[in-house]
Amino acid sequence: MAAAVGCLVGLPRPGGLRLEAVGVVPAASRRAPSFWLPAALAVAPAALLLGPVVALLLSVGTLAVRRTAAVRRRTAARRAERRRAVEACATLAGELRAGRSPAAALAVAAELACGPSRDVLQSAAATARLGGDVAGALLPTEAPVSGPVTAVPEVLRALAACWTVCAASGSGLAAAVDRLEEGLRADQDRRRAVEAELAGPRATAGMLAVLPLAGLLLATGLGADPAHVLLHTPLGLVCLAGGLFLDGLGLLWTGRLVARAGGSG
Repeated sequence: MAAAVGCLVGLPRPGGLRLEAVGVVPAASRRAPSFWLPAALAVAPAALLLGPVVALLLSVGTLAVRRTAAVRRRTAARRAERRRAVEACATLAGELRAGRSPAAALAVAAELACGPSRDVLQSAAATARLGGDVAGALLPTEAPVSGPVTAVPEVLRALAACWTVCAASGSGLAAAVDRLEEGLRADQDRRRAVEAELAGPRATAGMLAVLPLAGLLLATGLGADPAHVLLHTPLGLVCLAGGLFLDGLGLLWTGRLVARAGGSG
């Protein structure tokens, strides 16, 4: 059963295969099914040698590790896209100050962006060459495809608002984009400072999560047999299930608090 679960969760979704085929989903976010076959082969003998309870615990732990790794990949991908979008905005400001046309400046900035931001900037550059609504091109109306780096970042929304204000007021676009880039840099520095401050609470939450395991090891060292009580008695199984539930709930709650304190990332 554990081997079957490991193999099933490792299979990529059909939709994901189609998205990867057309290059929508970046390589960093693609699944690695090869990880799950060794994991399943490791859990299956545990089910035979140590019993179904241990195999179930190993399966849950494997799924938790996979989930945590996926969340970290998505967070890193969002941060990378935002960082590249800020760099593209700085390049756009520099190109405009140098006297380049908005279309040419957007085309150069698009080369530094990544993910959907690159597509949006390229579309905006094409719209600028045709004399269309650049601000509207920076804010596509179609629903984004689900994925780790699919939503248009707030950098492009701010750039679209800046473009709209300059078009309506006739003020200089280069100076406005330059001020926008300074504000984005300051916000990026603030985010980094917040992430550094939140490293302590994250480490504390992880340490508290493994304290029960340390207690079990201490009890074993004192001559007790907590593993037998937890795995082979009804009361022990209830305590084990309740402890794992509360431990996981605490991790989720702490993670939400930290994520809310740090913003959307």
